[in-house]
Amino acid sequence: MTMNLDHEELHRLLATLAESDIQEFRLEGEDFCLEVKRNLGTSSDLIASNRKIASEDIGSPPQSKIEASPVPSTPPPSVPGSRSDLVEVTAPMVGTFYRAPGPEEPPFVEIGSRINVGQAVCILEAMKLMNELESEVSGEVIEILVENGTPVEFGQVLMRLKSV
Repeated sequence: MTMNLDHEELHRLLATLAESDIQEFRLEGEDFCLEVKRNLGTSSDLIASNRKIASEDIGSPPQSKIEASPVPSTPPPSVPGSRSDLVEVTAPMVGTFYRAPGPEEPPFVEIGSRINVGQAVCILEAMKLMNELESEVSGEVIEILVENGTPVEFGQVLMRLKSV
């Protein structure tokens, strides 16, 4: 049996798990493994891995592509100063946010940068895998809300774009 989870189904699954007292959950498909573990005294940890990419490869970490959702399926609580005319780029997973492909390299985007559909805007590192997030809209970067090297949560707004 092949199992496919779209963004909305994954979000509903995580919301259901968050409301339950389940402390560990594991779901496996042909090409993915989703594992959720939490301790009642601390925040939940989400670990997602892609078995098609081995994290033990020698050399630079492998890269896989993940498209950033321009608008979350369920809007997050209203943030003071947020503008309805902007498209939000949200984190599709828990990970560490990086603005550049490497420590000595320039950032993918800066405030004021013009971007195109499919252009990489940042990297999220999860389980030693570097996942490039690509823009789903053309536009201009208006805000970058996360500092380089900062851990981010699933659904967290990373940056805001003005669509053109």
